Amino acid sequence: MASTIDDYDDTLAAEEREACNKELRAREQQEQAALPYTWTQELGEVDVIVPVPQGTRGRDLNVVLEKKKLSLGIKGQEPIMAGELCKEIKVEDSTWTVQDNKAVLIHLEKLNQQTWWENVLTHHPKIDTRKIEPANSKLSELDTETRGMVEKMMFDNQQKQLGKPTSDELKKMEALKKFQAAHPELDFSKAKIS
Repeated sequence: MASTIDDYDDTLAAEEREACNKELRAREQQEQAALPYTWTQELGEVDVIVPVPQGTRGRDLNVVLEKKKLSLGIKGQEPIMAGELCKEIKVEDSTWTVQDNKAVLIHLEKLNQQTWWENVLTHHPKIDTRKIEPANSKLSELDTETRGMVEKMMFDNQQKQLGKPTSDELKKMEALKKFQAAHPELDFSKAKIS
């Protein structure tokens, strides 16, 4: 129960926001359901599934995969989907295959593997990429630099929980030991190291 007008307005605003978000999600789902395909994405890739008539084989299809263009259709017919891609793809790493003679799976490798796509083809309805909840990624899927950073953070966090020195503190201690070994004439017995 709201105790002041301000509290009431905040509650009402939150309820209105939630209702508006629900309405937007429902409209987005309707727009996506009306497309002649379904699609999913990870940070590095997009998978598109296009239903085709039962019995369709690869040789029955016209498929064009270019850096910024996609077209798929049955030979001699209007394309099922065709247009400019939302973002660029790595053509050499993108593929398509017929599944169970009734659907075509198009796998697109994103050129920029750190962005979410709003749509597959630019003229199709967009999704709100701020609402995407990515699946937990595996450490092995990360690039070398990112993986190193994540492993260092995990190690440092574990060391802190155990009350042990972090990787940076261990480096400093190692450097000090080397310096002491190189300069035995110096007395470090009363030195305070921070």
